[in-house]
Amino acid sequence: MIPQVSIIMGSTSDLPVMEKACRQLDELQVPFEVNALSAHRTPQAVEQFASQAAGRGIKVIIAAAGMAAALPGVIAAQTTLPVIGVPIKGMLDGLDALLSIVQMPPGIPVATVGVNGAQNAAILACQIIALSDMALAQRLAEHKAGLKAKIEKANKELSEVTFKYKTN
Repeated sequence: MIPQVSIIMGSTSDLPVMEKACRQLDELQVPFEVNALSAHRTPQAVEQFASQAAGRGIKVIIAAAGMAAALPGVIAAQTTLPVIGVPIKGMLDGLDALLSIVQMPPGIPVATVGVNGAQNAAILACQIIALSDMALAQRLAEHKAGLKAKIEKANKELSEVTFKYKTN
């Protein structure tokens, strides 16, 4: 399999959050790779990765980072591929990482999901790829239908909960 999505994290300490993206991509049957690269500790490796990703068949990059959170922006500066940033909760409850990722200079966009939003990053990556992959688009539609079914089930269960002053 050739990976279509590349998940990059600043260190393996981000893996507990990024596993949600891995599980979502697995569920949607999208080949992916996972690597640790640091904008500060391995800048040459980041540059090489970013400049070669498209040539290896990568279609979307998900980059996770905490604290200074430079990794998504550094990658975006060196590729034309879409980059989705995942701010990792750490110091300041992830606000520092969120602001670092979302405040990119003109011409270097990074799509940004919420703090620890790895699952949404994976879904967004799939939605981008699904623009030219009808089978994936169908799997995404089925996934969203499943989300709807979960809420409908929850409402049915809530309707069976009784309280003296509950009106529904």
